[in-house]
Amino acid sequence: METQEAQYLYDAKDSGDVIDNAAYEDAKNQQALLEGKIQYLEQLLAKAKLISEVRTDLVSLGSVVYLQNSDGREYHYKLVGAYEANPSAGRISNESPVGKALLGHKVGELVIVSTPGGVKEYTIISIS
Repeated sequence: METQEAQYLYDAKDSGDVIDNAAYEDAKNQQALLEGKIQYLEQLLAKAKLISEVRTDLVSLGSVVYLQNSDGREYHYKLVGAYEANPSAGRISNESPVGKALLGHKVGELVIVSTPGGVKEYTIISIS
């Protein structure tokens, strides 16, 4: 538990009857929230895998994929885990509709993606 929250909990408890002390209850809730976050992060770290070598022969986790849609517009995305995803920065999750559809495909292949916005088609231009 963080030092600031521990001090807040101590001060709230020290200020009187803890049964009717709103500050104490708030501090206990903050503590529970922080402990939940710590547990979540520990589980996330336990599942984390380091990708040392990214394949360039087919789309896999860690690949940077260059695509072209049927209108000729080009896109590039890095395929990452769900917790690293940030579509506006070009990082899409392997669990997203586009990410799932791209996995395992090779350069030159047509990939059909069902998205909430409709069906989209992309041709894989390159993988790095």
